[in-house]
Amino acid sequence: MAKKKLYNSSGIVYSTDNNFRNTEEEETGDSLLPAEQKLKVVLDKKHRAGKVVTLVSGFTMKEKEIESIAKQLKAFCGSGGSFDDSQVIIQGDHREKIWQWLRQKGFSKTLKI
Repeated sequence: MAKKKLYNSSGIVYSTDNNFRNTEEEETGDSLLPAEQKLKVVLDKKHRAGKVVTLVSGFTMKEKEIESIAKQLKAFCGSGGSFDDSQVIIQGDHREKIWQWLRQKGFSKTLKI
């Protein structure tokens, strides 16, 4: 059984500075509008025991926004998937569906490979 983490890993316990901001809690990264993002929709089966997945990569958004898009795509395609390193992974070959969904949501610079 894994041990629970009982401490803050940043090393900061308490600060009396009124202007103090904990940088670990802040989200970093600038979000571009959907029309300005260049996304790639690719079919992949490397390192997946021969199983086919559809990868959507090239997002320049905050992680929570990408996770939300991943959840919507999984529901739209009716299959499982995940979010990892600014890329959405959907199980199965759903390139056409995903490409159409992204175009409908305003991601106009989407490349389907």
